[in-house]
Amino acid sequence: MTHKKILKLLESVKNGKTTVEQAYERLKDIPFEDLSHTKIDHHRVVRKGLQEVIFGEGKSIHQINDIIRAMQNKGLDILVTRVSKETGSELTALFPVGVYNSDARCFYIRKDLSVKGKGSILVMSAGTSDISIAEETYITSIFFGNKTERLYDVGVAGIHRLIENMDLLKQARVIVVVAGMEGALPSIVAGMVGVPVIGVPTSIGYGASFGGLSALLAMLNSCSTVSVFNIDNGFGAAYFATLINRL
Repeated sequence: MTHKKILKLLESVKNGKTTVEQAYERLKDIPFEDLSHTKIDHHRVVRKGLQEVIFGEGKSIHQINDIIRAMQNKGLDILVTRVSKETGSELTALFPVGVYNSDARCFYIRKDLSVKGKGSILVMSAGTSDISIAEETYITSIFFGNKTERLYDVGVAGIHRLIENMDLLKQARVIVVVAGMEGALPSIVAGMVGVPVIGVPTSIGYGASFGGLSALLAMLNSCSTVSVFNIDNGFGAAYFATLINRL
């Protein structure tokens, strides 16, 4: 329940249109709803302005189903990240209105299509192999109501591909750069624009990339100012970009 809905409910009680008992029934699960296996933080949307999202990895289809239905009962849209193709197919069968994006490994049900950000978010990938994480970022950003653009496969191996798209970079209010291998692209982008740049290292690369550790350290040691998220954490980057875009 958003702060606007809470205020509307309280106003309804004040005007005698809703009883105290009815209001209690609607508010009793704040701050959370206990499903025994999961405690859903319904209050998060009031505290943060952004609702809770379901991390699908490690959860059974039964658990995810319970969580989705509980959130729907509160009128919330649904985003489940890190969902396998098998689980995605099961969720689509259970919730036909939902969409499964196999590249992003995300399942979502989005009814609120309003745009809430002040500007646009640009999601970039250094290589085609980084697109899975970039798509998780893109889907999450769209889910949270941001106008979001994509620019993929513009890494340092062919820097002219980036330079040819500078107009797109200049239009963005926040840029998320997803890169594996040596992780150099966020530093280059941050040195060329005057907006916040968020780097997401991926686990893509050969042996000495150490599963994304090399890219992570390169971004942390950037001479340009880059905010860095954990390896493969496209969701976290999109969440943070959303907060910036609403300021």
